[in-house]
Amino acid sequence: DADVVVMESTYGDRTHDDEDAVSRLADAVRRTVGRGGTVLIPAFAVDRTEVVLHHLRTLVRAGEVPDVPVFVDSPMALAALAVYRAAVARGDHEISTELDTARDPFDGGQVVEVHDVDESKALAGLRMPAIIVSASGMATGGRVLHHLARLLPDRRNTVLLVGFQAPGTRGRQLADGARTVKMLGRYVPVRADVAEIPLSIHADRDELCEWLATANTPPEVVHLVHGEPPACDALARTVADRL
Repeated sequence: DADVVVMESTYGDRTHDDEDAVSRLADAVRRTVGRGGTVLIPAFAVDRTEVVLHHLRTLVRAGEVPDVPVFVDSPMALAALAVYRAAVARGDHEISTELDTARDPFDGGQVVEVHDVDESKALAGLRMPAIIVSASGMATGGRVLHHLARLLPDRRNTVLLVGFQAPGTRGRQLADGARTVKMLGRYVPVRADVAEIPLSIHADRDELCEWLATANTPPEVVHLVHGEPPACDALARTVADRL
């Protein structure tokens, strides 16, 4: 029970189709590898990187995508990944029973951990199809900028935006179809494919309402935060209508 609930509204104006998102992920990887390109996935270090790796591992084992190297280029993501693996190893009660814990649920066989700067720079010499997962998730900073500057001008490559892209970020510019983006002191042409495929850890409109409805006694007031105004307003209307 609660008198006041403070709840996020990131995806308060939509519902997720996870099955479709994974299918589109597989299609993008197949097409890019088929033309000899690299798939770059800007991903947040905590939770999003692990979700991406798990989906890739599942797709590889099912034969849905080619088994190419997957480079994880983010020290924070690798630190978080170690925490997830440790939780799986000790049988933590928060690990989903649907997860295949008999093997590493984040590695289809060719995950390469990129720890230091020299290893990250060496990825510029790749001459074979590959997948690079790097932070930050909205392309606002971090190692992913160097990969974007190198890969965006080449039509063989694909950039997959798998998380929420806030207005004003490079990720949002790419999602909106920008033909050039400024980074590292210069304007970079965008010739690579760019696809927005939400593999979000945030609940959608229906999941948020379902959770809110579980209160034994309805709260007196709900404050909606952490969302752009259109999503926040839409969720407010939905909460009022349903609850």
